[in-house]
Amino acid sequence: MNWFPAPGKLNLFLHVLGRRADGYHLLQTVFRLIDRGDRVGVAARGDGEIRRHEPLPGVAPEEDLCVRAARLLKRRCGTSLGADLALEKNLPIGGGLGGGSSDAATTLIVLNRLWNAGLARGELQALALPLGADVPFFVFGENALGEGIGEHLTALVLPPAWYLVLVPPVALSTQDVFSDNALTRNTKPLKIPPFFSSLGANDLEAVALRRSPEIAAHLQWLRARRPQARMTGSGACVFAEFATEADARAALGELPGTMRGFVARGLERHPLHDFLSC
Repeated sequence: MNWFPAPGKLNLFLHVLGRRADGYHLLQTVFRLIDRGDRVGVAARGDGEIRRHEPLPGVAPEEDLCVRAARLLKRRCGTSLGADLALEKNLPIGGGLGGGSSDAATTLIVLNRLWNAGLARGELQALALPLGADVPFFVFGENALGEGIGEHLTALVLPPAWYLVLVPPVALSTQDVFSDNALTRNTKPLKIPPFFSSLGANDLEAVALRRSPEIAAHLQWLRARRPQARMTGSGACVFAEFATEADARAALGELPGTMRGFVARGLERHPLHDFLSC
């Protein structure tokens, strides 16, 4: 079995523009890939079975995004092959860093090659959407402006940056945050490009802070040092941008012993971007 990277992401801002008739929210966000991530183990099988080794505790096989991704691609391409799957989990579950979505995307990208499925990038993005609104972004493989429910992607060239990411000891349900009656759903879209890291906000942040004193405390600590700090996704992680690794690590060194965090570098492209030729 070979191991493949599944990088995390940050939402540099996240605006909720409205809600569709089917209940999905219309968004505008900037996705930034980071070098902190999970690793997915993948090997082809000749007997057609999809097997997950050492499943995540509390996650049923039918809910496992890597397994679901493999089964979805198998149905689409009609292969007689199967796969062994494993996961090294480094990103927090329910942290807003896209870990499960990235794991699913890496599974699709790698099996598309191992099974000789031959799907182009756009086809794989469309296939990925039922797995979650963030999965197409990781298949897209570049920093991007996300619109629609997050699946309409426009590549963005972002300047080099380092991030201090704090990990509150809580996990928030994306569904619960989006369904909160207090959520603002009428933000006006920004005109992009150009994009500046100080633009925008995270409209989900107010709801998350009200639901979780732990997130509020972590964000307050970070904003005392970087006023532009904000939450990523629907939480729970919060982050601040720095120009250099040294600056980010200096801030990490000030972190109280009761808080956890890490430093990550912003990526220009997904490490598996070239697995898909077009």
